[in-house]
Amino acid sequence: MIKIEIKEGENIERALKRYKRKHRNVKTMQNIRENQFFTKKSVKRRREVQKAEYIQELKNKEDS
Repeated sequence: MIKIEIKEGENIERALKRYKRKHRNVKTMQNIRENQFFTKKSVKRRREVQKAEYIQELKNKEDS
């Protein structure tokens, strides 16, 4: 559970912004979406490899 302490005299908008940032960094929604459906380990691994290949390709293009 994410807790945000509002300091005395702090604007509510600023506290809300801090809450949203913490929520995004904890990746709560991303984990919920990932665990909605079962994915086989082989599929997860294949996606990781594809992502790594894509990033490596981008880096190679950048260096050229």
